[in-house]
Amino acid sequence: MAGGVTLDEMAGAHDTLVLEDPDGVGKSTLAERLSARHGFQVVHSQQTPDHLDLADRYRTILDGAGRILFDRCFVSELVYGPLYRGRSRITWSQAIDLAESVIARTGLIVHLTAPPAVIRQRLIARDGEAVRLEEISALVTGYQRVFSSLADYTKVLTIDTTTLELPPAG
Repeated sequence: MAGGVTLDEMAGAHDTLVLEDPDGVGKSTLAERLSARHGFQVVHSQQTPDHLDLADRYRTILDGAGRILFDRCFVSELVYGPLYRGRSRITWSQAIDLAESVIARTGLIVHLTAPPAVIRQRLIARDGEAVRLEEISALVTGYQRVFSSLADYTKVLTIDTTTLELPPAG
């Protein structure tokens, strides 16, 4: 629940959803649930080769028709890029433009979050292993910073998935 409105109610009112945060927070589980209930086409962002324009890839998807749910997208590049490659392949100008495109499609950007220890436990339960807690903490902090900046330009809904009933990952 967010402000008395359920995630299902929010999904029903939007044609585009962006679910973001690190692995283990519940993005894919929620994406599957919302897709089944509301007819979204789920787009899970695969790694895009360095020679391809990442922003253009997302613009093309956003220019398409139908209900779209991103299970991770351009926002993650603003977090993972600097942490793992020392730079993002998406500029802030491009990110703001893409966020505005999401909103123009009657969209909603959702920052899913949970404490790093909870995320790590979910990863261990799902995969039998997990990266160090410090790495998960750095990702959570990175997402908090990115969403704080992005919220200056567009609405961002934050939901703590610790309290959501998520079926076991598998």
